[in-house]
Amino acid sequence: MEQRIGTSSQPLDAGVNPAHIPGLTAPEKDAGPEDAVEPEEAAPVEDAAPEETPAEEASEAQDAEDAEAADGPVFEAADRRARIVADARGVRLSLDDEKCEFRWDEIGAIETESPRFGKRFTVTVHTPDRRWYPIEIEAKSKSQHKEWDSQLDEVLDAYFEEDAD
Repeated sequence: MEQRIGTSSQPLDAGVNPAHIPGLTAPEKDAGPEDAVEPEEAAPVEDAAPEETPAEEASEAQDAEDAEAADGPVFEAADRRARIVADARGVRLSLDDEKCEFRWDEIGAIETESPRFGKRFTVTVHTPDRRWYPIEIEAKSKSQHKEWDSQLDEVLDAYFEEDAD
């Protein structure tokens, strides 16, 4: 009898590979000739101005976007692992280290579910291409579900526009 040494698993295809799901990762930007950076002359160290780190630039951009989104209603719910934020920019879901973001034009529907027993509040984002992205948030008490539902309804009323076909 022959036995193979090593793994027999095959590479994942687009049906089960999360990297192929739109919204989970940002599209890669093609580097064209207009994106090419020409080398600059080296400046003396003492004459160079301190540059901001990418983290500082990202936090400043996030602050500017948050200030812009603060004008309208905002829904935010989080527990120790999961978080959902819905505002003028769209809906952002995160679970542990995984994050995805949906603009309002990428969303077909948003569904909420509150179980009869238990404190888990489920929000599911449905996209027009028949994909769905559920996230469960554990509330401190069951009564918080009604509060979250009404806050999410305010955000949906303000920003979500259904196509009138």
